[in-house]
Amino acid sequence: MKMACKSILFLMGLVLCTGLMAQADSLLPPGAKTRVLPNGMRVVAIPTDTEDVVALQIVMAVGSRNEVEKGKSGFAHFFEHLMFRGTDRYPNEVAQEMLKKAGVDSNAWTWDDQTVYHKVFLKEDLDKILDYEADRFMNLKYAEPEFRTEALAVLGEYNKNSANPTEKMFEVMQDKAFDKHTYKHTTMGFLEDIEQYPEGYEYSWDFFNRFYRPEYATMILVGDVKPDETFALVEKYFAPWKSGDYVADLPVEPVQKSPRQAHIEWDSPTLPWVMVGYKAPAYSDLKDTAAIQLWESLAFSKTGKLYQELVLQEQIVDEFQPFFWLKKDPYLVGIAVRVTDDTKVEEVKRRVLQAFEEAASKPVSPERLEAVKSRVRYTFLQGLDSPASIASELAFMLSLEPTLDSIDKYFQTLAEVDAQQLTEVASRVFRPEGRTIVTLAAKEKEDK
Repeated sequence: MKMACKSILFLMGLVLCTGLMAQADSLLPPGAKTRVLPNGMRVVAIPTDTEDVVALQIVMAVGSRNEVEKGKSGFAHFFEHLMFRGTDRYPNEVAQEMLKKAGVDSNAWTWDDQTVYHKVFLKEDLDKILDYEADRFMNLKYAEPEFRTEALAVLGEYNKNSANPTEKMFEVMQDKAFDKHTYKHTTMGFLEDIEQYPEGYEYSWDFFNRFYRPEYATMILVGDVKPDETFALVEKYFAPWKSGDYVADLPVEPVQKSPRQAHIEWDSPTLPWVMVGYKAPAYSDLKDTAAIQLWESLAFSKTGKLYQELVLQEQIVDEFQPFFWLKKDPYLVGIAVRVTDDTKVEEVKRRVLQAFEEAASKPVSPERLEAVKSRVRYTFLQGLDSPASIASELAFMLSLEPTLDSIDKYFQTLAEVDAQQLTEVASRVFRPEGRTIVTLAAKEKEDK
């Protein structure tokens, strides 16, 4: 698969020789169009000069955020598994053979705010791929024995993930940091709920009928496509998909009023970990969100003071994992570090907290901020270098805000952040009362 020179030059033309970003009407290739079908399904078609290749993403606006019913956490992820079980027309074995013969690269992923099904294939196969997708989104079929088998597979996936200290720390972090909002549980869900999945066959159809409806769906096609012809073809297959009326009643998270902490005793040998998280703004607060992303890059990059000191100079930290993700609702920003010396845990924790505290009291120089803004935005552009990457980035952004200019708006907002705004946002976000700390260490051996 190749990206033709014209498309690369279109993107690279946004970068001045100084490394600063120029203004542009859109980061997306010219000719991008969107249409909403009568049933509420949104379709986006973006032509590029990549010959014969089409990237398709079907974005369902349902993730673990929508799991408001007690005992049903993680079901969006579970249902992603079930969507590959087949239909009467396309049983799983038939579908997989068809996709294999066509050389289709196919997979899916689920997160807090979305579930995304994605494929890359040749233009000549677009018609049958749309036929297959429409059939499984409208006519999915699986029997209870298959459902129970998949439930056990999800439990196995949870157990595998939980063997990773950082996965377990995020699970505990979310549970500790949130009281009411569904971000309290991870995408995998609570273990006690996953263990009950085999008995949830009837509920699984309730979930399908509620959320797998056209008003929750956005289809993105990027590559060798003609938008108007593509819209007609999509409507041909997806017009019979009936809309629904279910909307999850999402709880509002109360303001955190005091710092929180939790400790995990790890059964197997491990170096100790420290994870610090603060409540972060929702994506819709674009200016605050952009400021936090830039601050994270300033404070926690490999050229930043904390990494240079703890990892390179003193070597008391050997894993350095900052985190901040764009989410529909207020989530978390923070960092997880692994400490090489048990006696240095409290010192490392203190210095990590100090980095957050200094964000509100030590303004960054305008020159350094501009350099970081340039790097962050340039990295963003580099991620738009093929139909698959354009579709993937747009799928994520459209799941947060369903407008075609969402990428452009956020990209421009990153350019507008100044040093004063960084300090102001940090003073609101990095408050001790909005902080949660999770530590992990090997369980102490009992004396025999």
